[in-house]
Amino acid sequence: MPRGKSGLGGRGGVRQKGGAMEPRKPTMLWDGDCAFCAYWIRRWARLTGDAVEYRPFQQGLDKLPQVDPAACARAVQLVLPDGRVLEGAHAVLQSLVLAGRAGWMLRCYERSALCRKCAEAAYRFVAANRAWLPGSRGAIRR
Repeated sequence: MPRGKSGLGGRGGVRQKGGAMEPRKPTMLWDGDCAFCAYWIRRWARLTGDAVEYRPFQQGLDKLPQVDPAACARAVQLVLPDGRVLEGAHAVLQSLVLAGRAGWMLRCYERSALCRKCAEAAYRFVAANRAWLPGSRGAIRR
């Protein structure tokens, strides 16, 4: 990704297919009111470069009606160009693969129920405790 372009909250194109809208490139929706989330999304954007667009869900759902706002408040959502929506650990791992990283981790997640359960449990733990984890600056802005 070119310097100075974080990919955060950008205006990537969206096309319509059936009743759902599809981003032209994978779009990660995250909680823009969460300091912890903002900190980690900035780091994640550096890892994935131009492969993924990042938008706070509070600003990105108007063009993506297939995405549930309650799901966005619970976990990151990755909307793929074909209209599919991945959530939580699955979304995080897929975003890495889109950037050419950690394919083995996604394969493990997809092929092993134990790996999938562990990854999702770890994601839920972090999401539930994000107010006091590193990067939160002590509080979630609401």
